[in-house]
Amino acid sequence: MEPPDARAGARRAPRLLVLALLLAAHPGSKAEVRLSVPPLVEVMRGESVTLDCSPLGTHDYFMLEWFLVDRSWARHRLAWAELHGSKLWDKDLSSQGRSPPYQLDSRGRLVLPEAQVGDERDYVCVVKTGAAGIAEATARLSVFAKPEAPEVSPNKGTLSVMDDFAQEIATCSSRNGNPAPKIMWYRNGQPLAVPLEVNSEGYMTARTVREASGLLSVTSTLYLRLHKPDREASFHCSVHYHLPAGQHGRQDSPSFSLTLHYPTESVLFWLGSQSIAEGWVREGDSVQLLCQGDGSPSPEYTFFRLQDKQEDVLKTSLEGNLTLERVQRNQSGTYGCRVEDYDAPEDADLSKTLDLRVAYLDSLELSTGEELSLSLSNSTTVTCSARGLPTPILHWTKDSAPMGEDPTLSLHSVTFDSAGTYTCEAYMPNIPLLSRTRSFRLLVQGTPELKAKETQPKAEGSWTEGEKVTLICYARGYPEPKLTWSQLGGSPTEPAPGGQGWVSSSLTLKVTSALSQDGVSCEASNPLGNTHHVFHFGTVAPQTSQAGVAVMAVAISVGLLLLVVAVFYCMRRKGRPGCCRRSEKGPPPPGEPKLSHSGKEQPEQTGLLMGSTSGGSKHGSRGFGDEC
Repeated sequence: MEPPDARAGARRAPRLLVLALLLAAHPGSKAEVRLSVPPLVEVMRGESVTLDCSPLGTHDYFMLEWFLVDRSWARHRLAWAELHGSKLWDKDLSSQGRSPPYQLDSRGRLVLPEAQVGDERDYVCVVKTGAAGIAEATARLSVFAKPEAPEVSPNKGTLSVMDDFAQEIATCSSRNGNPAPKIMWYRNGQPLAVPLEVNSEGYMTARTVREASGLLSVTSTLYLRLHKPDREASFHCSVHYHLPAGQHGRQDSPSFSLTLHYPTESVLFWLGSQSIAEGWVREGDSVQLLCQGDGSPSPEYTFFRLQDKQEDVLKTSLEGNLTLERVQRNQSGTYGCRVEDYDAPEDADLSKTLDLRVAYLDSLELSTGEELSLSLSNSTTVTCSARGLPTPILHWTKDSAPMGEDPTLSLHSVTFDSAGTYTCEAYMPNIPLLSRTRSFRLLVQGTPELKAKETQPKAEGSWTEGEKVTLICYARGYPEPKLTWSQLGGSPTEPAPGGQGWVSSSLTLKVTSALSQDGVSCEASNPLGNTHHVFHFGTVAPQTSQAGVAVMAVAISVGLLLLVVAVFYCMRRKGRPGCCRRSEKGPPPPGEPKLSHSGKEQPEQTGLLMGSTSGGSKHGSRGFGDEC
């Protein structure tokens, strides 16, 4: 059996002979053909790529071959094709072990499905035409692969800033890229310009590995000489890579920080209680003493109290706090904190002190008891005393109204308005919530004071007998007065709305003519005296005028009713001859009275009554509707 190449050669022999005869027929022609081949084709890994090779101009017939150039510059034929015009007559392909294999499209272009890193080669296109001769061109294929996100592995140990050489900081790696990506390091977002050469200040190493897939993985390790500010620094790495069309990509790793060992250079010492103001703390509060050195790892702290220039050690621990529970005034004094760090510089001040001042305020004292009684117009003074630290401020209020800030309260010529609750308050403006109060009640003794609610809006003399009126009296004094009325029916004495020591009583009654002479009086009395008030009504109009008007109104109503009845009666009799007709004259019916000699008729009522009687005897019993 013949090999495939032999059969292909047999098929091509007649065609090559035709091409040779064409060339021999034109011995003076110039062998020149120009091709359209892109010199560089860029594609992402996994994408399909097509390499174009087209002769310029119009050619009825030409042969095309594709060759792969290996790393030793040897050529390996991938495809052969014969084209007549725009039609592909015949072709031959060799996969060269590639999967998926190479392909040729209808125009003789070489197709590489799912581009791989191994496809990065030079591809030579050779075109043979009859008259123009032979031409070839080379297309270089570049395959790009985006690398995986960088992974960083920081140094988990404690790094000392006291070392005078560069220490390993972290390792960063990124896998499966093409071409080989580049790793860069950053501190606080700024790139680190570290060389690849080893030195004491800092450098980095780089390593590139080709994976079995042909992709490239890179690894970089950073070395730095550390300093104290690096304790707060943020580090990260990033991978930079190339993409087709001159584009670039970048991926960043998560940031990380380092654990450093550095000596203590300074110490802070302060009070942490929330109730502190200007160094003062309330008696009874719990207070925190906080101490912090700037060394790492955390140094040992010693808390002490200075008494007679001697240190009284209170606590030693790795925690920089000391809590004083429910501090008392005798705990005021100087407290200190010292950091025990043997790596610290000799000139470092590792001890701090502060003054703790405990604010207190004792109960207030008044020069009077809880109640103070004074007679009207008398005067007195009341003193309020307070003991505390810092010195408290005093002020007086009466029923929450301010009275002054003098410790002594002066009461001159007291009145009933002076009565009430007086409060002395001691406070410290710089110490929140530290205050005390003490109160006393002032009672003003005297004959009751009386006020009356007048009988408005009616004035004296405009009252009518029988009208109702409500009278109210108000009184105040001490002892509390009692209100009585000259008439029965008054309400019990009770506190009046609005307070201020007033009591009230009311009386509701009918106004009579008798009240116009004597009036109505209310009296306020207590053991010290009494006061009264008289309500006057003046002349009270009698109720008769109103009765006459009522009788007249009733009479008019009755008259109107009778008139309606008469009209109704007349309308019922209108259908009978001779009923209600005054214009027709005839002989009077039997029994009807005749006119008197004066020519005047008898009263109509009499005629009606008589007519009714005669009608009843003549016709017998009838209904009201049948009468005329």
